[in-house]
Amino acid sequence: MRKALNVYIRLQQDQAITGLYFWHQISQLMNVLLFGSGGRESALAWKLAQSPLLDHLFIAPGNPGMKKYGTCIGLDWKDRDAVSHLCEAENIGMVVIGPEDPLVDGLSDFFAQTPGLKHIHVIGPKKAAAQLEGSKDFSKQFMERHGIPTAGHRTFEEHQLEEAKQYLATIDGPYVLKADGLAAGKGVVILDSLSDALHEMDAMLGQAKFGAASSRVVVEEFLVGIEFSMFALTDGKDYMMMPEAKDYKRIGEGDQGLNTGGMGAVSPVPFVTETIRKEVLTKIVEPTIRGLALEKMDYVGFIFFGLILTNKGVKVIEYNCRMGDPETEVVIPRVDEDLLPLFADAAKKQLLTRPMAKKEEAACAVMMVSGGYPEAYSKGRTISGLEKVQGVHVFHAGTAEKDGQIVTQGGRVLCVTGMAPTASAALTLAYAQLDQIEFEGAYRRNDIGVDLGLRNL
Repeated sequence: MRKALNVYIRLQQDQAITGLYFWHQISQLMNVLLFGSGGRESALAWKLAQSPLLDHLFIAPGNPGMKKYGTCIGLDWKDRDAVSHLCEAENIGMVVIGPEDPLVDGLSDFFAQTPGLKHIHVIGPKKAAAQLEGSKDFSKQFMERHGIPTAGHRTFEEHQLEEAKQYLATIDGPYVLKADGLAAGKGVVILDSLSDALHEMDAMLGQAKFGAASSRVVVEEFLVGIEFSMFALTDGKDYMMMPEAKDYKRIGEGDQGLNTGGMGAVSPVPFVTETIRKEVLTKIVEPTIRGLALEKMDYVGFIFFGLILTNKGVKVIEYNCRMGDPETEVVIPRVDEDLLPLFADAAKKQLLTRPMAKKEEAACAVMMVSGGYPEAYSKGRTISGLEKVQGVHVFHAGTAEKDGQIVTQGGRVLCVTGMAPTASAALTLAYAQLDQIEFEGAYRRNDIGVDLGLRNL
């Protein structure tokens, strides 16, 4: 059923200005195309589907859990002709690009440069700006140019393999090696011993372990501290800060084992005080956005600030040119206003710098993954118990439909997010509902939040 026209949307102004609101009036509803199929896009689709400004949501390619929010279509973002045809046939007014690959590949540029598509609002930076994530070396140089605190580093190319190994021998461990390009979240290696670091450098730079992504390798100073993330929606000159989050990357409890795309997340983060927030804004967020403007990089969309709190202050570990996963699954449920008009304002370069309205409830997410992940794992395992789950958000991350049943399709399969007045209660709720869901080989970490004193094992 189509929603009423001339909808008024109330947007809460800066929290310090009680009772002051913006009012947006529209003359027509909007069809939106969301690219992606993971947990991040599931959370975005859930949020966008609630907007009274939305006429219809198309999701490419989506997953079975996203069908309740819109129409999932088998559209490959690399097929530019098919993308153009869909946008014209369905009168798409806005495109939201979830994953990093299409951004780094220039999908936003395609819309800006294609007659008949230029009018579409695109949420996602242009290719040049997406290098903040697409190239570790680029982002490090950007931070150096704009005085943004980060770890010390050196970059080596394929022909510098021996020089890279000699350099490793001159520094103390732990040794941080990062593939320069995108490597599906697996391109960062932290090793304690020099011999392991030398072997890894051979594999990455000499044997192309991560393909073109490791044709250059960044060696970073190892930073000691506790990690967290902050997020901004920006139009390239103004920005809106979103709720912060802390995620859990390692596959094993106690933060042991291989890195993953993320095994869980919490928001808010107990140790992130107002003093820390102000430090991040003044020393990191504002210089970053100012730097993008000075370098004339067209940036409309999210900036993910991967941060670490050290004894010398907060430093940047990495930028992402999109929202994180599973951070999105705790940040978006805490956003307490309609994203669609904010996206439109960003695309029109009319965003107002202010905090995004947020719920005071805590959100905590736990990932269910396939056995063997992040290495080899089986697909096609039947998932049962979803119909029993109550009182939480279940965001599908790697699922498919087969013979009328939901089956596993990816390494990270489902994200269960609990919301409650406290983070401890939110975690208790999430874990209780996770117990309802089963599939062969299912694995989860049981210690999300334990390090923060939010839960006991």
